[in-house]
Amino acid sequence: MENLPTDALVADYERDGVIVLRDVFSQWIEPLRKGITSLMADPSPLERTVRPADGSAPFFQDLCNWQRIPEFESFVFKSPAARIAARLMGSRTARFFHDHVLVKQPGGSTVTPWHQDQPYYFVEGRQSVSFWIPLDPVPRDVVMECIKGSHDWGKGFRPMRFDGTRLYANDDFEVMPDIEALRPTLDIAGWDMQPGDAIAFNFRTVHGAPGNPSARSRRVFSARWVGDDAVFAKRAGRTSPPFPDLEFKHGAPFDAPMFPVVYRS
Repeated sequence: MENLPTDALVADYERDGVIVLRDVFSQWIEPLRKGITSLMADPSPLERTVRPADGSAPFFQDLCNWQRIPEFESFVFKSPAARIAARLMGSRTARFFHDHVLVKQPGGSTVTPWHQDQPYYFVEGRQSVSFWIPLDPVPRDVVMECIKGSHDWGKGFRPMRFDGTRLYANDDFEVMPDIEALRPTLDIAGWDMQPGDAIAFNFRTVHGAPGNPSARSRRVFSARWVGDDAVFAKRAGRTSPPFPDLEFKHGAPFDAPMFPVVYRS
């Protein structure tokens, strides 16, 4: 029996743009660990490892590998993720957008800056969800944080690279405010996490993550989904992740073979 979110959790997700799901992917932790081991041994061309200037441990990232890592493909099509995504989004369908692996090695100092995911993507729509799935125990002081309600701020914030440069040379997005200065005034969510848990958050939810000063690796598999209202969006430059060979019109339904509908009610 799939552990689908309760009505109360769905309401929390709609209101806050982020919730924690407990023990929903436990049986997938070992396969996903195996998949990440394979990926790190043979990264894709989209690998984006951040190597801190202070010489501390690297932050490994890679994207869009579900079609070449069997364990990732199996998760997409056989786990309950698609049904859970559809329920949280209030959507008849759950279409898989992409996977993202994020490994902060022990002692790494790389901070993930506060940002929204939506401006990085060439998709728009209110129905969206990312599952941030830790494959190791993650204490509260190392976990990703999300600002509750920020998905409804009605703003898009400028996407930036880790080196501090703009992703797009010209855009109409706003500059991200100083979230740390505003922290006392915001409702910032974060949890102690165990393998099998997941943070579910909207693409518009503002989030960030500290470095990893702990002695344990912080391996995360992120699976990103869109719903019925998803449409293609032209951006002012190359998106992240990029799909340079895909032709589409701005505002057209988000429909392409590389983004399969995994669940339909």
